[in-house]
Amino acid sequence: MRRARPVYPFAMRHAPRACFPLSCLLLSAVAALPVLAQTAPHFPTTSDLRQLKTISSPALSPSGSQALFTVTGSTANGAKPHLWVVSTSGADSRTAQPRQLTFSPPEDTHGESDAQWSPDGHAIFFLAHRTLHTQLYRLDLRGGDARPYDLKILPPVDDSTSQYAIPPSLLKKAKDKSADKAAAKPKPLEIDISGYALSPDGHWLALWAKDPETPGEKAEKKAKADADWVDHQTHRTRLYLAALGSDGAISGALQPVALGSGHVVPDVRLAVWSPAAAASSASDTLLVFTEKPNHASDLGPAGAAWLVDAASPAHAQQLAAIPATVSGGSFSPNGAHIVFSAQTPQDAPPGYDELFALPGSGRGTPVRLTVGFGGQLSARGLQFDSENSLIAAAGLGTRIAPVRIALSGASHPQPISLGASIVTGLATNRARTGWLWLAQSGGHPVQLCFAAQLGQPCRALPIPALAPARLRTVAPQLIHWKSGGLTIQGLLYLPPQAASGPESSKKVPLIVDVHGGPFGAWQDRNDEWADFLLGHGWAILRPNPRGSSNYGVAFAAANKNDLGGGDYRDVMAGVDYALAHFPLDPHRMALMGYSYGGEMAGFVEGKTDRFKAIVCGAPVIDQFSEYGTEDDSWYDRWYFGKPWEHFADAWRQSPLSGASHAKTPFLLLQGQADTTDPIGQSEEMYRALRQEGVPVQLVTYPRENHDPLAMGIFGYPRPEPWHGYEARQHIVDFLQNAFAPPAQP
Repeated sequence: MRRARPVYPFAMRHAPRACFPLSCLLLSAVAALPVLAQTAPHFPTTSDLRQLKTISSPALSPSGSQALFTVTGSTANGAKPHLWVVSTSGADSRTAQPRQLTFSPPEDTHGESDAQWSPDGHAIFFLAHRTLHTQLYRLDLRGGDARPYDLKILPPVDDSTSQYAIPPSLLKKAKDKSADKAAAKPKPLEIDISGYALSPDGHWLALWAKDPETPGEKAEKKAKADADWVDHQTHRTRLYLAALGSDGAISGALQPVALGSGHVVPDVRLAVWSPAAAASSASDTLLVFTEKPNHASDLGPAGAAWLVDAASPAHAQQLAAIPATVSGGSFSPNGAHIVFSAQTPQDAPPGYDELFALPGSGRGTPVRLTVGFGGQLSARGLQFDSENSLIAAAGLGTRIAPVRIALSGASHPQPISLGASIVTGLATNRARTGWLWLAQSGGHPVQLCFAAQLGQPCRALPIPALAPARLRTVAPQLIHWKSGGLTIQGLLYLPPQAASGPESSKKVPLIVDVHGGPFGAWQDRNDEWADFLLGHGWAILRPNPRGSSNYGVAFAAANKNDLGGGDYRDVMAGVDYALAHFPLDPHRMALMGYSYGGEMAGFVEGKTDRFKAIVCGAPVIDQFSEYGTEDDSWYDRWYFGKPWEHFADAWRQSPLSGASHAKTPFLLLQGQADTTDPIGQSEEMYRALRQEGVPVQLVTYPRENHDPLAMGIFGYPRPEPWHGYEARQHIVDFLQNAFAPPAQP
């Protein structure tokens, strides 16, 4: 099904861009006319969306004098992320303007990611895939090139030696010379780094990596002896420690950290150092988050947290007080507390997290810090502005803002106003000598902000241009309406040609855009995809119906066992409200959605004929077949249970059940490699509507998984160069045909 993840524009859930060459013309004056047109203010075109870049991951240097950040290049240029740096003061002319630090070679299609400052501020660490493996690099800012660490281990497992492996002697008969290597004495192999963490004193490096593929395993794969025993994989993502010298060099071999035992060794997802280690002679402590392997999360929550003493990596302590729903956390500045996020004890969709505090020893009873909070909190990027004051990101309706939380749990979280609707990436350093964040609002592009103290106004730091010049943008209006005893919020975007007032003769078409999740929410962010649609003269309504995040537990749980019921009525009530109060044409309406938004599009198809067209991306259509083929079913189970035990409920909440009532032209967009909502869902809907005589189109995209296809459509940088462009063409043509006046006889 759809799971709680960051919200992207259009209809993704839960947090969150080609031009054809001009023909040769004889007169240079004529040739200049298109250039002049492009420099005039204009709404984004589908070509402009291929030129958009994004900024992310701000990090403040230990001295507070520089800001490190990542810029991901445009789709048209390969969508590779690179690292940039800029002065926070602007006083140094050399660093007053942003400077690109990393330039990956042409053969590298991945760029650089996961950048961190060294504790002394003299170097930057990052991950890059410039060879056959993802390596950890260190770039000394005092001079020199970025250098990779040579990280190798003896492979912990070798499936080519299992009882089901094809013997090397048979592989030899198949003339596979690489089989000889399988029988050779094991040698250290290079690993692909998944993530890493530097201790605050710079003495330790923690990294986690998946077990490398052995020569024997490669030989079997080459010989096509490659059966996959589902949920019996032996390779794990394991944790390793390395001692670092003052020059950043690794001293000695990597030390494996023992977590679990035997076949129950978990996969490492994150590791965080205790900040107390930098100020004491005590042994360094690492907080590690893991998940049981082999798809255990399909049976229920499978997370765990551990404390690891760097001096004794073979004796990790599992923290029994931290529940299996844990999703991340950190230490307080003095190491006295562990703060973590985990599922609320109240009945709510999986992913509805609260924040908890636990003594730094890992023993005791967790204190609930955010009981009754009316928003949605995240453990990503936790910061502290004092020893006992936590700063976390919170979704609050259509906004994202930092909130201050007392570690005692004695007071409610207090939002901190930073002058923008969407504040993300909040970061400081250990000395708290400044604060960085990314700020944006509808109609106002993203800025990289700096302030000496948290709560002071944003001082925008210079960043490279992220979009073509002079793109027009429109800020949405926040509107409210009543539905089923609830107050529902939505964002309404009106194109410039829509005159004010419902009595205007210039009524414009309306696009109803349903977000994914369903545990997700539309937010008031700068949105080039919305501006692209506005440029065609269409208004956009983005409702946050019951079941959305950011409005508290009761609201999030209000669509349990009622998908396509109350939330559908909330959407339609929003349509009626907008039609009554704004210059919108009730005879030219369309609905679109992706993921759960696509599922809602399927419900709408079978429930009403008020829309002229429906655009449906990566939907759930049949709860039975989707439940059995999706990547993880735990999320679905909360909503309606196991389908074979709740047959009537599952069928009632399947859009396919309304296919016999369908009438509206329907466009399906689907990634062929989608593991969240597999391609069979779109194929089922396509066949049903086609056989019912409904005009239906299905467009599929090779190699595309769930989120990546959506991001490409909405204009986020993606390495697939043309899928988003092509999908946007389909959407626009489909809607324009639907809104066109009937042909004259």
